[in-house]
Amino acid sequence: MSKDTRIRNTTDLRSELAILFENVKNGHVKAFDAKEMTNMAGKMIASAKLDLEYACLKRKITGLHNAFLEVK
Repeated sequence: MSKDTRIRNTTDLRSELAILFENVKNGHVKAFDAKEMTNMAGKMIASAKLDLEYACLKRKITGLHNAFLEVK
């Protein structure tokens, strides 16, 4: 059975970015590829931020659950 490698929250995202950083330093990942991956990470964070801003505007803070921003 394969390991689940999905990024489920910001803790997972930071871990993946740290691994990516090490792989760039070691020459295992090209800088261009790393740039594209960090661009996607930024879009994931922006999307989660948008969810929170929308909830604030709609006054739905009570009961708000954003699994991506949840820290283990």
